Amino acid sequence: MITNFFIPELNNHDVQELWFQQDGATCHIARATIDLLKDTFGDRLISRFGPVNWPPRSCDLTPLDYFLWSYVKLLVYADKLQTLDHLKDNIRRVIADVGKSHRKLDVQIRLHPSQPWQSYARNHI
Repeated sequence: MITNFFIPELNNHDVQELWFQQDGATCHIARATIDLLKDTFGDRLISRFGPVNWPPRSCDLTPLDYFLWSYVKLLVYADKLQTLDHLKDNIRRVIADVGKSHRKLDVQIRLHPSQPWQSYARNHI
């Protein structure tokens, strides 16, 4: 996925200053994966075993894990899908709507991070 899709897609855009952030799932932190991401992002990698070690249950990733994916799935499958194109259209529509309707959630999460994150941020950022 990273080699065949993600990195080629990045090369189509001006992303020299882009940071990459991921959770600490075992499949995401395999040595080969981390090495590939370090080669691609250098010091702009936020991950377990990366240059910037991301704390477990980070307030930045938790909303994706515990809110966004369930919410998107609920809306994507709200009507009976007939074709792959129908599925793709639903995904595009739902993601576009999430971007518009949930900005307040993102701002609240970033303005009111958990106490452990505040401590981590003071010491590492």
